Amino acid sequence: MSNAPGMIAVDKMGGKVLFLDPASYRTEVTIDGFPRTVHELLVLSDKRRAYVPIFGDGIHGRNPNPQHLLCVFDLDQRKHIGTIDLRPYIAPHTLKLGPDGLIYITCENSAVVAVIDPATDKVVAAIDSGSTNGHRLIISPDGQRLYTENEEDATVSVIDLPQRKLLGKIATPRPLAGIAISADGNTVVAVDDAQPTLFLVDTKAGRVRDEIVLKDVPKAAQIARYAPDNSLIGVTSLNSDTVSLIDPSFKDQTAIKVGNQPMDMAFRGNEMFVACQGDGSVHVIDIAGRKWKQSFQAGTGCESLGFF
Repeated sequence: MSNAPGMIAVDKMGGKVLFLDPASYRTEVTIDGFPRTVHELLVLSDKRRAYVPIFGDGIHGRNPNPQHLLCVFDLDQRKHIGTIDLRPYIAPHTLKLGPDGLIYITCENSAVVAVIDPATDKVVAAIDSGSTNGHRLIISPDGQRLYTENEEDATVSVIDLPQRKLLGKIATPRPLAGIAISADGNTVVAVDDAQPTLFLVDTKAGRVRDEIVLKDVPKAAQIARYAPDNSLIGVTSLNSDTVSLIDPSFKDQTAIKVGNQPMDMAFRGNEMFVACQGDGSVHVIDIAGRKWKQSFQAGTGCESLGFF
């Protein structure tokens, strides 16, 4: 099984981590027994590892029993092989790999971004994020800046990554739900949590330069993610049951109906996979044709998924 291609999914609603056959989409391995609740996912294919945070038994803003754990999985063995204790930092959520080879993860209730060295799976630092509402993060391609979207604060925190220092915040007109960054690092895409729009933040000027209305999306969106080749940006609307495919110039949009409560996306070749936590479905989108292709069931309700 070593180095065999695979697919991993985080079944947030079922409290499980799933390994699927990447061709048939059949669930091959189910791992459970985690504290509530598994959230988010980082796949490091070259290291044959995946990381899944344990956020707590609530949701953003209502998490009465925040957790402090980050679970480590061996992609070849399809096993849970370790758990990193992040204490004193709690409520871990979004995590990204920086160009410096370190993992950065928002710890919401602690208002920090924790720094983890995947070589040792140890916490090596923590950076003030400026907000207990900092839920998701993104890192600029050059590794110089890290941005957190601070949901109810309606701000984006700007962090100097090499210096591990909070530089300030950029105000947005309304609360936020998601964040992404362009290939050149000049535009942060912040998802409006109140209306079906996107805020385009000019990172050099440090301000919102434009608002983009999501076409054929009646309610506010949730997550934004660029394709690996930056040929498009996908935006899911949990409340509209749609995923929007948007070109990098934001001039062309196609909204596609998927399952109930779509969350995060994964890309493979010319396909986009959308995980729907409301009904346990995963939807495959034909990117070139800008159309729905097929769907399959995976767990009770997956939030995140990835390929390796």
